[in-house]
Amino acid sequence: MGFGTFDALHPGHSFYLMELKKMGDHLTVVIARDKSVERIKGNPPHFKEAERLKAVKALGIADEVVMGSETDFYAVIRTHHPNVLGFGYDQSVNLKAIKRAFPDLEMKRVSPHHPEKFKSSLIKKDLKSPSHQTTKNL
Repeated sequence: MGFGTFDALHPGHSFYLMELKKMGDHLTVVIARDKSVERIKGNPPHFKEAERLKAVKALGIADEVVMGSETDFYAVIRTHHPNVLGFGYDQSVNLKAIKRAFPDLEMKRVSPHHPEKFKSSLIKKDLKSPSHQTTKNL
């Protein structure tokens, strides 16, 4: 099972999902809810949760793509019973708290894939740049 916002989907996300897929025989991907993204990152996502869910499904990498809970991060873990949780190299998670709640779960980190190019914050910054806006409006 892997988690993410998957805003401004890019090759780094595909790499992350393919690496997660290698960790087991069934990959469930959890899409962060809009309210959760805003609470955690301080800004709303560029794309709405339904769009992000559809985009991740369209990649065809995950066996199942589901929405996370707006109030209980652990709810989806209790519902789907994964054996492994995979996190991106830059995901901020409290691994100790997760281990206390689910002592039998294995947790792994996925290495970065060209983070200097494929990072949502960089891509979203580019989307807001004047040069992108000019090209977009042509």
